[in-house]
Amino acid sequence: MEVKVLNLSGKETGAKVQLPESVFGLEPNDHAIYLDVKQYLANQRQGTHKSKQRNEIAGSTRKLHKQKGTGGARAGSIKSPLFNGGGRVFGPQPRDYSFKLNKKLKQVARKSALSYKAKDNNVVVLDAVQFDSCKTKNYVALVNALNIADEKTLLVLPAYDKNVYLSSRNLKKAKVVVASDLNTYDVLNATKLLLTTDSVKTLEEALAK
Repeated sequence: MEVKVLNLSGKETGAKVQLPESVFGLEPNDHAIYLDVKQYLANQRQGTHKSKQRNEIAGSTRKLHKQKGTGGARAGSIKSPLFNGGGRVFGPQPRDYSFKLNKKLKQVARKSALSYKAKDNNVVVLDAVQFDSCKTKNYVALVNALNIADEKTLLVLPAYDKNVYLSSRNLKKAKVVVASDLNTYDVLNATKLLLTTDSVKTLEEALAK
């Protein structure tokens, strides 16, 4: 798939880049995408939720009333889950939600997500993205020039660029990542995928195996 290369002003440079079929032209595997996104979201969970059980509640342990003859149920402690202020039955406890996925499956998921973006013509290739200073208006000017100011954008750089990263950090609909850190969730969450000619090569080297 051939895509025209644009500059930072949104104008065509006259060059074209070939998006490798092995990365951007696959038949997407929806189940692989589901598993990869599920793992990504699970790994974001802190798992620090906690409620107190009856042995952790502060309160008296005396027997509330005699065992028989009251006409009511037996009660041994005010900390019983049956009473207000008592412990919680089977409440949430701290746990780790992360789980393992095979590297090849995650690779298939990333390529499937990129293929969806290419199929929907939501891939924009730039010759290079460099800013002289870290100012939000630099990134705003870029998305305005590309006529995608109102859309979620994911800019994939071949290597970390401090000025570009800091220029996008204050914008809710913009995210900048390094090609080596690209994940399936970010690709699908963005409306437009912005690549540079170098990041296309980096992705091909990393995924076209």
